[in-house]
Amino acid sequence: MTSLAPAVPAHLPADLAALRATGYEARSVKAEIKDNLLARLRAGQPTFPGIVGFEDTVGPQLERALLAGHDVVLLGERGQGKTRLIRSLSGLLDDWIPVVEGCEINDDPTQPICARCRRLGIELGELLPVTWRHRTERFGEKLATPDTSVGDLVGDVDPVKVAEGRSLGDSETIHYGLVPRTNRGIFAINELPDLAERIQVALLNVLEERDIQVRGYQLRLPLDLLVVASANPEDYTNRGRIITPLKDRFGAEIRTHYPVSLEAETELIRQEASIEAVVPRHLLDVVARFTREVRESPAVDQRSGVSARFAIACVEALAGAAMRRAAMSGETDAVARIGDLAGVVPTLRGKVEFDVSEEGQEEQTLQLLARRATADAWRAALGDTEMRPILTTFVAWFDDGNSLIAGDSVPAATLLAELGPLDGLGRLLSTLEPGMAESPGLAAASIEFAVEGLWLTRRIDKDSIGGVSRYGSS
Repeated sequence: MTSLAPAVPAHLPADLAALRATGYEARSVKAEIKDNLLARLRAGQPTFPGIVGFEDTVGPQLERALLAGHDVVLLGERGQGKTRLIRSLSGLLDDWIPVVEGCEINDDPTQPICARCRRLGIELGELLPVTWRHRTERFGEKLATPDTSVGDLVGDVDPVKVAEGRSLGDSETIHYGLVPRTNRGIFAINELPDLAERIQVALLNVLEERDIQVRGYQLRLPLDLLVVASANPEDYTNRGRIITPLKDRFGAEIRTHYPVSLEAETELIRQEASIEAVVPRHLLDVVARFTREVRESPAVDQRSGVSARFAIACVEALAGAAMRRAAMSGETDAVARIGDLAGVVPTLRGKVEFDVSEEGQEEQTLQLLARRATADAWRAALGDTEMRPILTTFVAWFDDGNSLIAGDSVPAATLLAELGPLDGLGRLLSTLEPGMAESPGLAAASIEFAVEGLWLTRRIDKDSIGGVSRYGSS
């Protein structure tokens, strides 16, 4: 996990005797997760905070699997939030658990399992030193790569410990891998099919018998783990597969998906994008629709999917375009506009895998889909009868021989001065951006969106050269 664990509270017991005096009783990690999950459900609290779009689909399936004590595989295309969902599971762990001080595999002081801690328990008795681990320290994660070894996951003989004088038959010569080091916690494997099949075999005992085997050692460690894995559909990756015995040992396979509704798509963008400029609501709607258009386009390889990172990167690039324009023109407020989208689209090319028949046409396809999304967003926001008088006023203004210059380097003040006073501008802003404080940048963004939609619906004309567009009468 990225967050640092807090300091251990001073009031927590520091030895086995003090721990027993508190009435502590050991629980398995799955029982711990079950109890905490049920408490959240009874209280009506979000089960997986920060996860958008899974409330009625993936969420209930995962809740049932966790309550059943199952290990889980999350299967889905890239960018569907599988890793984010897996990492959120650590929030279902207790805040603190006691462990034997210095233990590499987080032994419970009342039930030690490794040779070192059992020996210390005999030697020290009730004075066995106890420390505490925060839930953020109880999550282990491994990205499966072809070079991952059994030693990385399970462990291997440590030659340094052997050189210190221990015999090869001593179990304390073992250097534990990631799996036993996550004992009494959650172990996650991302992109499980990328793990070589011979390495996957090493996990069979972990998932079923809950023990590990290291080389020739007869080592019995009853590990306490929740194992969660993620995988892309096998028909897309073609890099490997989950071997059948391993799939059989996972209790549940849950299929993830992209946001079903446009509202969830927009909410996800708002939550995840790092935005340092104003990106108006109507532009977020355009980006959400654009992302969905790309996912549904026959020109795109549908097996690969279109990650949520596509929409996030698009919005962040729009914010970057707004900051660039503000810096160049000396504006105080940086507000993204629909005209910025055409310049952003080429940077998104690497996030989409196209059908081979579209080779050489990728950028043109994305630009077409962006325009289609813009037209749909425009109709949804301004296409009703109440906005018709305002749009008619715009068309009449152009029919009088006026033109409007817009582009990624045209300041908001320049665009507003070109248009001059026009009836209905206040209504346009309140319709597109309700609740937002009016500003020149927001007004310019709303006007540019309105006239872009008029061009897309063939009410006015538009000529574009470089990053500058001229709107005029058709």
